[in-house]
Amino acid sequence: MPAIEGLVLFPGAGGVKEHATLVALEQSLSPLPVIRREFSYRREGKRVPPRAPKLVAELMQEQQLIADEVGCRPDRLVYGGRSMGGRVCSMAVAAGMPAAGLVLLSYPLHPPNKPDKLRVEHFADIRVPCLFVSGNNDPFGTQDEFNQHLKQINGSVEVKHLEGGGHDPKSRAHVAAILETVNKWITSMS
Repeated sequence: MPAIEGLVLFPGAGGVKEHATLVALEQSLSPLPVIRREFSYRREGKRVPPRAPKLVAELMQEQQLIADEVGCRPDRLVYGGRSMGGRVCSMAVAAGMPAAGLVLLSYPLHPPNKPDKLRVEHFADIRVPCLFVSGNNDPFGTQDEFNQHLKQINGSVEVKHLEGGGHDPKSRAHVAAILETVNKWITSMS
């Protein structure tokens, strides 16, 4: 496994790279380079994202630019983010984008109240270590659903469910738990 030389984080569909949790992660992981990025639709001022495959293609096209920004090989970066941002990263890695791992915060396993519309079709093609951190009250996926579907991933998987947490961490305690969990996982990978 290649050494981790940076972390690339994307916000959720309606979020921005200045999301408090992403900023806090960047600060807590120093001196590890952390790049907070937005997809082009947000940089263009649009609020509604295109379909995920378009975002996956965009990320795969930009991966070398991102690695050059950090000054490392693409396979030495961990990718991820919140909700849709993490999902897109997981889909890109499943499609063959080199990565050292995935950090998936509030992964949207399915839309709220639609457990039959799963977003796991690519899981079997993920072959890198993964960290999933979600609230145990997240309407995008229950603990039991995660336990059932994460078995499909072919890399090592670590899961942390935050007691009382929803889809977006609201309390300092939840943000602190996210920071601690991600920091421990990144350290264990180095």
